[in-house]
Amino acid sequence: MVVLNEDTFEEKLSFKLTILNIFVLSGIFSIVLVALTTVLIAYTPIREYIPGYASTKLKKDASRSVYQADSLKNRLQLLENYTNALRPILAGEQPISNVDFDSLKINSDPINIDERKLAASKNDSLFREKVESKDRFPLFDKAENKIDIVFFAPITGSITQEFNITNKHFALDISQKTGTPVKAIEDGRVIFSEWTTETGYVLIIEHGTGFISVYKHNGVLLKQQGDFVKSGEAIATVGSTGELTTGPHLHFELWYNGYPVNPINYIDFK
Repeated sequence: MVVLNEDTFEEKLSFKLTILNIFVLSGIFSIVLVALTTVLIAYTPIREYIPGYASTKLKKDASRSVYQADSLKNRLQLLENYTNALRPILAGEQPISNVDFDSLKINSDPINIDERKLAASKNDSLFREKVESKDRFPLFDKAENKIDIVFFAPITGSITQEFNITNKHFALDISQKTGTPVKAIEDGRVIFSEWTTETGYVLIIEHGTGFISVYKHNGVLLKQQGDFVKSGEAIATVGSTGELTTGPHLHFELWYNGYPVNPINYIDFK
């Protein structure tokens, strides 16, 4: 195939055509044409002119028209009721005092409620009393489940106050000398390292396995928020800071998936 200049018959372009070349070019052209057509139909307003497609604005207008038609139908019915009621009055066949205009309204029938069905039965009352007698936030069904994992002990020492659900003491208090290093129980990231009025210097570590460890009443904090720590790494020292302290000790809490768990099930503090 040769492309020539009409005036000078100069050859501008030439290439050899074969059945394979024609087949390949035709296939590429067809694919491009189909792709462009699909894009035009799917992403341009042209699709609104194709049967079966409708624009969002058209759907909204149709819905609004349905609501307006329903409202007009109700209004028309109300006007017809009033007109039928006024016709005998205007004709002098019936005095106006005998017409109950409230009854002409649409959907004016009162709703009758059987109050006897609203009263709680004996079984309902017993079930309600049973539910109210229980803890509304049963956090500890999962809290007592043990998991096959052992952590590094933050400190060793004597436990002065144990984990107690009844007294809402969700921690262990371990007494130790002031300045004793407090260590991370597992690799993790420090998510809180600040001073609080009641519990003094507090440090919280997220371990990425569903566990969060909390260290309170520290004397000095050795890590800051955002630091990454290794298991057994010193993160603070034992102290007696905060208003609720009773002497040098570590108030240690362990949480799993949002539930407090007894640290003694996972850590040996001796």
